[in-house]
Amino acid sequence: MQDLPPEIVVTALARPVGAVAYDTVIIPRAELDGPVAGRIEDILGSVAGFQQFRRTDSRAANPTSQGATLRALGGNAASRALVLLDGTPLADPFAGFVPWFALSPDRLASVRVTRGAGAGAFGEGALAGTIELVSANPTTRAATAEADGGSFGSVSVRGSIAVPLAGGGVALSGRFDRSDGYGLIPTARRGPADIPAGYAQGSAALRAVIPTGAGTLSLDALGYADDRTRGVAGVTSRVSGFLGSLRLTGGGRWRYDAIAYLNAPSFATTAVSLDPARAVAAPSSNQYNTPAFGTGGKIEVRPPRFGPVELRFGADIRADGGRTEEFARYLGGGFSQLRVSGGTNTVVGGFAEASIAPSDALTFTATGRVDRWTIAGGYLATRDLGTTVMATTRFADRDRVEPTARAGVAWRVAPGVTVRGAGYTGYRLPTPNELYRPFRVGLDATAANAAIVPERLRGTEVGLDIARPGLRLALTAFDNRVANAIGNATVGAGPGTFEQVGFVAAGGVFRRRVNLNAVGARGIEAEVHAQRGAWRLDLSYAYTDARVSAPGSALDGRIPANTPQQAAAATLGADFGGWAGSIAASVTVRYAGPQFDDDLSTRRLGSATTIDAQVAIPLRPTVDLVFRAENLADALVASGLSASGVIDRGTPRTLWAGVRIGARSGRAPRRG
Repeated sequence: MQDLPPEIVVTALARPVGAVAYDTVIIPRAELDGPVAGRIEDILGSVAGFQQFRRTDSRAANPTSQGATLRALGGNAASRALVLLDGTPLADPFAGFVPWFALSPDRLASVRVTRGAGAGAFGEGALAGTIELVSANPTTRAATAEADGGSFGSVSVRGSIAVPLAGGGVALSGRFDRSDGYGLIPTARRGPADIPAGYAQGSAALRAVIPTGAGTLSLDALGYADDRTRGVAGVTSRVSGFLGSLRLTGGGRWRYDAIAYLNAPSFATTAVSLDPARAVAAPSSNQYNTPAFGTGGKIEVRPPRFGPVELRFGADIRADGGRTEEFARYLGGGFSQLRVSGGTNTVVGGFAEASIAPSDALTFTATGRVDRWTIAGGYLATRDLGTTVMATTRFADRDRVEPTARAGVAWRVAPGVTVRGAGYTGYRLPTPNELYRPFRVGLDATAANAAIVPERLRGTEVGLDIARPGLRLALTAFDNRVANAIGNATVGAGPGTFEQVGFVAAGGVFRRRVNLNAVGARGIEAEVHAQRGAWRLDLSYAYTDARVSAPGSALDGRIPANTPQQAAAATLGADFGGWAGSIAASVTVRYAGPQFDDDLSTRRLGSATTIDAQVAIPLRPTVDLVFRAENLADALVASGLSASGVIDRGTPRTLWAGVRIGARSGRAPRRG
């Protein structure tokens, strides 16, 4: 773990002793200014095994497709990894997507990614692993600002100010991004209805840290808003929300960490269907209001260590829910149906962990967790707008006691060389969106399924870590199996009328949410981080053989949708001396292997290789001129493929120039 400077106020408990047994990557502050796109998902894109459902980022993707997963356990837009911001669950409580656009790398002190199921607090949802975002503490007076202009009328402005106060401090930060957008459809296939995918999005954050004797009280508040056009006239999305938390951390002999939080987002979107010439866009749905809520809290206690033993105990509660209100079944002159659906998921649980380090070279750890989850209040109500006839289906409540566990061992066989192994179980509840809300994407339609059950994972891994001055190497082999994996299974094709969604036109496909028998994922992950003098090199590679197990079904043996077998990233950077400071330059190459955009493996998306580059030239010691290039070679990054063969593309070549004002942080190799 990277040592913290002595002036840093501790606002979270230190990493547990047993964390060394698990496959973990820590991205320190020095690397968070590195991504060319200036976005958290871009940073995570260089972590082996990290994946989103689509190959587009939070400027052009449909927000609901931006769940996070690890180890190619994809095939679903909801997050299969638990994403925490300062210990608070960040994903949308109704649909499970992550509002990446609301985050800014300059607000963070570090990012920690732990692969493999299970966690201490808030264990539900940590099916593929945990991504922990840690905010910077305002204990040093600082002010930073950056303004950039780029291709497609793009503008990005962000700034922050931190003021230390009485051993703590207050920080304010803000960010605004907008663009006229690029065309999602390649030029040869565009029609009159295709327009640029413009966006406008912003966020503001407040962080206050107050010392309380042996502890620290932290107050965090984040507000955000986003408005996107999805590249077709009439296809829009809007997201807004608030995330607030109060955290009390004690650092005495009995250490403790207590959090209470509120997550209150709202989402709206409109969709259309296009004629073959892409000339006429007819409305297909108007999801005009989807308010959601997430509330909860946790407490963790660590008694004084006795000998080589460290103990952790904790309990938490979490309630996620919401509803969706939308107009559906457009018939010529207007929508013919109003549809409202929703429900609530509640989890109450506790955990205990023991870690034993009988020597400096050996560590054993084991965690047991028991949850009681409840899926309740589910309903789907439809009203015929012509006859005003209302039909409501209420679904039976369900609950269960869910035990999970994980255990690991780490053995330092030589100085700087550690062998580790771990086994774990975990689970994820279906989101209210998966349970109750049918939806459309273009001509395709998918029905909800209130009977689907939680996903459950069992997995094992073995790994090797090598740490030398200026070098870190990590290699992990894993075998994970998700039972009852939630996916969208093809049931029929248009033209035809189907349950919940109504008429599906010719060329469209009807799917239903289902529990697949299982999804198995076996593979390797490798990472190398090296630094020599002014030069640094970061490499990551992931190979995963993921397959659906569905005996007797056409899905059996298929690769899950939007799951590449191979992904790799390489960044070469250097700091060169200059008259006003060092010139920082870097080049990043990313490769994503072929994948399929559907469950039957018929819509193939080719591989994609992109090149990003940037250089920061100092004009004064705290003023840099910054030049950035995304997808420098303008490679075609296919992020979607319709039934008619039309590609939805990711970010094309985008050039930026701007000015950055503020203290320059030094570079450091990534450490685990």
